[in-house]
Amino acid sequence: MDRRSLMAEIQLNPRYKEAVAKVVNQSPYFSLLSMEIKNLDWGTSLLEIQLAEKHLQPFGFVHGGVIASIVDAATFWAVFPQVENEMGLTTVEIKVNYLAPAKEGKLVAEGRCVKKGKTLALGEAYIRNGEGNLIAHGTTTMMVVPDLHVPGYENLPPSRGD
Repeated sequence: MDRRSLMAEIQLNPRYKEAVAKVVNQSPYFSLLSMEIKNLDWGTSLLEIQLAEKHLQPFGFVHGGVIASIVDAATFWAVFPQVENEMGLTTVEIKVNYLAPAKEGKLVAEGRCVKKGKTLALGEAYIRNGEGNLIAHGTTTMMVVPDLHVPGYENLPPSRGD
């Protein structure tokens, strides 16, 4: 069975998905950027930012740091459900290709786990505007870290099952 077929067969617990989104969406950085997890699945994530004036650089376009942030977050949350409970993740490298400017509307990030190993993971994300046009593509390398926890994570339901 290939990796995509395996990813499609593994289902995340709906209570886990809801609880993670609630904790993360209320975090200070996500609130600052108006960023939200819209969906999590095994090996994929969907995030959105409703754009506002606070996201714009002096020339009136979305700042590259906002786009890099959603790339980082989308790849992280695509990988995170695959990490064992006593482990965490941290990004150690990010690469972003900026392909078109954005000014208004929303950014939609589709994150995907390319590979998760014992100590490193690779993720990629496609960032589109509200009309579906590709704005950016990025990859991240993440390190699996023991004893790195999201506060409140220990109270989350199990990631698989119901």
